[in-house]
Amino acid sequence: MRGGGLLLSVTRRLSRHFATDSASLKKTPLFDFHVANGGKMVPFAGWSMPIQYADSIMDSTLNCRAQGSLFDVSHMCGLSLKGRDAVSFLETLVIADVAGLKPGTGSLTVFTNENGGAIDDSVVTKVTDDHIYLVVNAGCRDKDLAHIGAHMESFKKKGGDVTWHIHDERSLLALQGPLAAPTLQLLTKDDLSKMYFGEFKMLDINGSACYLTRTGYTGEDGFEISVPAENAVDLAKAILEKSEGKVRLTGLGARDSLRLEAGLCLYGHDMEQHITPVEAGLSWAIGKRRRAEGGFLGAQVILKQLEEGPKIRRVGFFSQGPPPRSHSEITDTGGEKIGEVTSGGFSPCLKKNIAMGYVTSGLHKPGTEAKILVRGKPYDAVVTKMPFVPTKYYKPPK
Repeated sequence: MRGGGLLLSVTRRLSRHFATDSASLKKTPLFDFHVANGGKMVPFAGWSMPIQYADSIMDSTLNCRAQGSLFDVSHMCGLSLKGRDAVSFLETLVIADVAGLKPGTGSLTVFTNENGGAIDDSVVTKVTDDHIYLVVNAGCRDKDLAHIGAHMESFKKKGGDVTWHIHDERSLLALQGPLAAPTLQLLTKDDLSKMYFGEFKMLDINGSACYLTRTGYTGEDGFEISVPAENAVDLAKAILEKSEGKVRLTGLGARDSLRLEAGLCLYGHDMEQHITPVEAGLSWAIGKRRRAEGGFLGAQVILKQLEEGPKIRRVGFFSQGPPPRSHSEITDTGGEKIGEVTSGGFSPCLKKNIAMGYVTSGLHKPGTEAKILVRGKPYDAVVTKMPFVPTKYYKPPK
């Protein structure tokens, strides 16, 4: 597939998040920096964001895996919960065992509704026993903040001690790929070799007080850097300069290809309000204590699914023919509908079609043959394990 075809595929996949009124779009502190560096700006979740730069989406994806990428993800919403009851409050809303996290560590989690469906996914970090830092998706910001705020008000009326702060004064950069750590190490005195996947530190980077989390959305080793908004451009410039041009500015297009190759969910496609964490393949994120005690919204539904098994499951596919796209129908080899694609496209790294979607339980096992309909025509597909491209998270030696 040529780069233009991949751009079209990614644009279609992200189009649900596009806004139409360009005059009302918000801009990150790096907007002018993006434009000056050739960023192709598109509306996304109410923001003007770069979908790509001079490089094609295919080249940007490959460069992230081989060398490194720098993404502006300042459209996402960082917030802190503080107070002696911050942990117990958050545990009423998410599936994670937040209390069980060691200070300075975090985990992927899911905000659930009363039916067990996903309101949003988030990375939650326990900074200290009375300070939680989390980042929620840009497209879910308004509903997430309304949801958290309403429950917080009720919690506080019952005597709970919790407050929150939304970090609109900060920007968020994601530095991903093999050169992420060696490049960032040149800008801080802290020893990053002792900081592992999922860990969090407050430290000085390039002269700015930053929140650093070793995490990302690409499957590669890397970091998300929360930096004071007024220092964001200087930090971006320093990272690019220290990498000697090997780390490149990268847009939403390659970010989507990278996360799909890593088998990671895009909220609004692979995870929605009617999909539970169990159906989405995120049962591992429900801690042992949470399984025993429940105590989060929708726990009754989710714990029953853990015991009996869900009726549908998220799976990965390799497929023939044109790349599958969201809402492509999945059938068994006899033509009976068994599910639907939620994300799909051409993999720049594997040079073939990949997709994820939901199928009836029992037809979810790797090696199961199926058909995926593209423009009404069925093409051969086979269920495969995810991630499609092996992850390279930096973990402690065993």
